[in-house]
Formats: sequence, C-alpha cells, structure tokens
Amino acid sequence: MPIRSREIRLASRPHGEPSLEQFSFDTVDLPDPGPGEVLVRNLFISVDPYMRGRMNEGPSYVPAFEIGKAMGGAAIGRVVQSKADNLPEGSLVLSSFGWREAFVAPAGHVQALDPQGAPLTAFLGTLGVTGLTAWGGLFKAASLQDGETVFVSGAAGAVGNVACQFAKLHGCRVIGSAGSTEKIEFLRSELNVDYAFNYNDGDPAQHLRQGAPEGIDVYFDNTAGPQLEAALSSLKMRGRVALCGAIAGYNRPVPGPRNLGLAIGKRIRLQGFIVTDYFPELPAFHAEAIPALLSGKLASHETVVEGLDQAPAAFLSLLHSGDPHTGKLVVRLGD
Repeated sequence: MPIRSREIRLASRPHGEPSLEQFSFDTVDLPDPGPGEVLVRNLFISVDPYMRGRMNEGPSYVPAFEIGKAMGGAAIGRVVQSKADNLPEGSLVLSSFGWREAFVAPAGHVQALDPQGAPLTAFLGTLGVTGLTAWGGLFKAASLQDGETVFVSGAAGAVGNVACQFAKLHGCRVIGSAGSTEKIEFLRSELNVDYAFNYNDGDPAQHLRQGAPEGIDVYFDNTAGPQLEAALSSLKMRGRVALCGAIAGYNRPVPGPRNLGLAIGKRIRLQGFIVTDYFPELPAFHAEAIPALLSGKLASHETVVEGLDQAPAAFLSLLHSGDPHTGKLVVRLGD
C-alpha cells in the first residue's frame, strides 16, 4: 500500500506582501524507495524569512520555488524505509525536503544526524544553518574581535538571537533591536544584551548614540533600511558590516542609506555573505557551539508551531513588523 504525504505548494507568485492565497495543499502517493534510496517522515520543518525571495521569479543565490510544485526548506526526519546500507531504518536525517510530511530521496541527498544529547530542533536553529549564519557573519564576514561593540538588528529572531549570544560569549558589548515590547524584554532578560531598543520607537540613530556613545565596531545587519543608515553613522573608523538579510525590503523596496558616503571616509567594510560560504567551517562552528549549548552557555531559543497546516501562516508572520515569535520558528509534524 503506497504511503501518502501531504505537501505545500506555491500556488502563485506574490506582488508585494504575500498572503495565504499563494499556498496550496495536495496529497501525493510516494513510491517505495529504490536501491540507494530512503523514505523519510519529517518530524520538524523550518520556515525562514529568506524563503520570501524564493517565491519570486528570477535568478538568486537559491533556486526559486516553482509554481505548482512542493516548496523546499530545511527539515529533520526519521528514515522509515531504507534501501541504503549507510542509513538504516530509524536513522535521523537533516534534509532540504521541508514543507511536506514525507519524501523519498537518494541517501546522498540527506545528512545523517547525531544529536549528541542536544534537542533535535537545535539542528534547524542554533546548531544548524541558522547558527552557522550568525557565527560566520560575526567572525568571518565581520571579523568580530573579543571585547568589541556590536549592533544586531532583528536581534530577537532566529539568526539575530544566536548572533547576540555568540558576541556575549566573546566578551562583546551587544546592542540589539526588535519590533515589540515583548521582544525587547526577551533581549534584556533572556539574552542579556547591554542595550535593547524598539526600532518603531524613536530614531535608531539616537538609540545607538545612547547605547554606544563611543560608536560601534561591527553591525550585523538583518534588516537593511533605516537601521543600516543609523549603523553607518555609529560605526567607528574601519568598522565592519555583515550584510546578512534585508527583511525591511522583502515585500517592497526600501531606500538605500542616504549616508553611504560615510563608508569612504571611515574606511567601513560592508561584506555581504551567504551561509554556504561557510559550510567548510561547519566543524569549527560545531566545535564551539555544541559544547557551549550542552553546558548551558548557549541557549536554543525557539517557537514551535504544531502541524503542517500552520506552516504558511507561521511563515507569513515572520515578514511582519511586530511578529510575536522569538528565536527560531519551527513546525512540528510528528514524533
């Protein structure tokens, strides 16, 4: 009897802010795995802001979602049928076959997962691509040094909260921004940032003058827009910017910083990066992150949403100012 799997497909491409109308559900019959293949049931799937760009048509650093076909994204699942010697039934795997309940794929298209005592969901967040993005952006793209002052926008989000934690672990003064009172409290009480502000409340440049009167050394940019402009004013001579995301302009364009010329006189380095740039650094990242997580020095902050049906709404919420979720957002599909 074939195994059936529900999946979420891209129904149409958005123009401006996406809505639930852009998603559709379908059920497919999965074939039995062939030689070298595995059948995997997903336990958790990841939804991330970068996926908004994949809804658009045209070239990008990741392939666009195809209309009428299942979407993709990071997922953790369990092998339930196997025709691959290296992945017996019961193995936990990490894959890019999210947005669906189950799938069949060659064993080489999934990665065996050894939790090492860590929560499974951490490998979608703090110990996964999300954490590597934060670590690589700080220490590779921006060359953050111990004891420096760093500003992280979107600091309560998936990447932002990990960036704040790594910076604190290295003795840095951390300034973080977020879009709600609840998230500011999260930054202060859970992440212990040195100065937190709501970017909807007052001028970001004024907040940076208060939080870092002597200026900042590094800006970890998750937003672009007004906060990038404010950071350019606050950066010290030879300051560095890690250009990670531009969520302020995902649904509609935002003006570029009016003070970009400051980068010339201050010799500021603005470094864009994609997490795949740092895949070779994964062992070094895990060598720091896994012991820190297991010892309690690094926390895996996440919000878990139940059920595949809730994935589209959860994803759309990430694109709104004042999104209520903190940390990494994952969708639980089963046990």
